[in-house]
Amino acid sequence: MPVVRAFTVFWIPHPCSPATIAPRMAIGPIQLLRQATTEQRRTLLAAALGWMLDAFDAMLYALVLTHVMRDLGMSKATSGLLYTLTLLASGMGGVLFGFLADRVGRKRALMLSILTYSICSFASGLSTTVLMLAVFRFILGLGMGGEWNTGATLVAETWPDEFRAKAISMVQSSWAIGYALAALVAGIVLRFANWRMVFFVGILPAIVTLWIQSRVPESPMWEEHRLLAEQSQELQPRGTQRARGNESFFVIFRAPYLKSTIVLLLLNFFGMFGWWGLFTWIPPYLSLPAEQGGRGFGVMGTTTLLVVLNLFGMFPGYASFGWVADHLGRRKSFMLYTFAAALLVPVYALARSPAMLLVLGTIVAFFGTGFFSGSGIIGSEIFPTRVRARALGFTYNGARALSSVAPWIIGWAGQTKGLSWAFYLCGAGFLLASLMATQLPETKGKKME
Repeated sequence: MPVVRAFTVFWIPHPCSPATIAPRMAIGPIQLLRQATTEQRRTLLAAALGWMLDAFDAMLYALVLTHVMRDLGMSKATSGLLYTLTLLASGMGGVLFGFLADRVGRKRALMLSILTYSICSFASGLSTTVLMLAVFRFILGLGMGGEWNTGATLVAETWPDEFRAKAISMVQSSWAIGYALAALVAGIVLRFANWRMVFFVGILPAIVTLWIQSRVPESPMWEEHRLLAEQSQELQPRGTQRARGNESFFVIFRAPYLKSTIVLLLLNFFGMFGWWGLFTWIPPYLSLPAEQGGRGFGVMGTTTLLVVLNLFGMFPGYASFGWVADHLGRRKSFMLYTFAAALLVPVYALARSPAMLLVLGTIVAFFGTGFFSGSGIIGSEIFPTRVRARALGFTYNGARALSSVAPWIIGWAGQTKGLSWAFYLCGAGFLLASLMATQLPETKGKKME
């Protein structure tokens, strides 16, 4: 079999098959799924559904924000602060559920995280005060943060090395579907009911856990390492067992992982600052009157723009990253996507016409969200199995916690200088993320430990 670098031959046993001369980059999602086993497809679907519905519940708040602000008497700064609390909680939830996933299994932690954010989304619709809403959104954030690393870890440990990047990108792309679905549901429900009914719909993701419980297998890699760990602990003196268990998490803060941990954390932080600051405020930005710094779109006009932005911007952005990362490498792909977003966001902030907002918003969404697929890919390849879920939880959701200030800062800047000006700060966040990407290790082709 020939050895190549940027393109490798996709091998199928029959030597005369046309697929033997197809480059890996030509393998699309359908072909990828056909090559997978039933168990691999189910783990990918479980993680994708969890992430899609995570987006659905998380983004409902942004989509009804103008209505909540009016009914509960919230300012832009207070509204952004509530989203800040959700993101802060997601950082805590990522570490908490990452710990659970390393201890009780990826599958169980995934189910618990979905139940948490589904129930709290429903409860948000019962809120009669800002404090009640803040409490429910905080708890929702715990589940929201826990879903990503448990699902990404489950897929990374189930799929083979050569398809890992593509599989995780497919999982990540489901966020765009969830966001678009939330925009569609919110637009329809708000025409016939109020914002409370929108939140009530958020309980539906809980049904998915029934299917996960009965049909999705646990990670065989996690089960193997758990068995080995149990056997190893049985041979250790009783007093040292707990110490060794606690020690494993802090491996990510020691050589050879320390630099990668800090760099990946900061890259995610700057990228998320740009993303949460921008996409939390795009729905109000589009729907607020022009005299309040918005663009004056109606409910269905805003809904249409958001659906297009997600399905034709975010979705292909997420999905493409795995293919690009397998071709260019992980580090260069991060740099490409984040730098392009940094250049495009200020241009988007200057747009006025609906056509320009649609076209530029779609391109910004492609690059400004696509790079998130890389975090699960490179993080899975950097960290060993015994701490993988916790490490991903810390570097991704820890960054969410740090970036929790973004909605509040952008809301405050929008209140004082206008949202268009505030979006320049989001562009700066993407630029800093691109600079951090230059310090990442290249893990393309690395086998997981």
